[in-house]
Amino acid sequence: MELGLVELLRAAWIAGTLPILIASLPCSWLGSFHGLVLGFARRGKIMQSSSHHKFIVPQRIFSHFYVVAVAWTTLLLLVTSLMSLENGHRVWLSVFLLLLMEVQVLRRLFETVYVFNYSTSARMHICGYLTGLFFYTAVPLTLCCTFAPEALKFGTNEVFQFIVKGTSSMQDIEFHWRDFINPFLKLGWCQWIGAVIFLWGWIHQHRCHAILVSITISLSPVGRCNVKLPKGSLWKLDDFQCNEVKLLDGSLREHAGKVDEYVIPRGDWFEIVSSPHYLAEIIIYSGMVFASGGADLTIWLLFGFVVSNLVFAAAETHRWYLQKFDNYPSNRVAIIPFLC
Repeated sequence: MELGLVELLRAAWIAGTLPILIASLPCSWLGSFHGLVLGFARRGKIMQSSSHHKFIVPQRIFSHFYVVAVAWTTLLLLVTSLMSLENGHRVWLSVFLLLLMEVQVLRRLFETVYVFNYSTSARMHICGYLTGLFFYTAVPLTLCCTFAPEALKFGTNEVFQFIVKGTSSMQDIEFHWRDFINPFLKLGWCQWIGAVIFLWGWIHQHRCHAILVSITISLSPVGRCNVKLPKGSLWKLDDFQCNEVKLLDGSLREHAGKVDEYVIPRGDWFEIVSSPHYLAEIIIYSGMVFASGGADLTIWLLFGFVVSNLVFAAAETHRWYLQKFDNYPSNRVAIIPFLC
């Protein structure tokens, strides 16, 4: 039996999710397996606290994920959009989902290049790096998996015809703005609600990332700390127990050589969960599921991988915070408000 793209993607998402679910089971005899999966998932401050440093790469190559994601999503969006001009509304749902993905990965690429400045000591496991490359290759395919083979074949044929026979042999595709706008007007309530959910998570993830990179602490020889408060911050100076407060240019990562301590993040969803940027990511992908209509099993399996992976990582981050800070807020949970 020949496996198609849809079956391969479903198998891949299941294969990625099962180890995480098994490692999350509260069984003592799975302790070594839990440690193995956790070792692959560690990065940043969690990786630095680990004694195992084999097969690691600099965390600054996070940008590779989003370069690949932007290039691949843009390509699929382009060829799928051209197909939609010929095949009508039946392809447009895939175009809409790819547009949401494009908005997400463009912002993440911008943040990685211009906002985050990873320290030279920040590391991640190479398995995590390879998983990230797979993820950002497979997600755009999943969002248009029904039409992806046909779209890629269409795009390849157009390029081949152009190279071999010139522009005269290419299909004439007339483009009018109304052909691009009209499908938006025909979107159903699922798509609009899904887009609102997506934007809700998108905005809060950006806010939480801004909070993370705006904290700068540098211990001086006399033990005083310097804290950078972002403009318009929700924090007060009283939130930080420091002998001296100064304004510093840059982020925590830009002062990595001087940083010896962390502070407890405050503001936005950090007041209720330890990893609100992960919570926002789950909301972003739940918006995509809703926008898809909820009838595509492949997209649901993608969502299952996202949730299991982020909950697993958030639980370890929450554990790190509890070990690091004696005064860590007791009302905060790892990632899902009021649950876990």
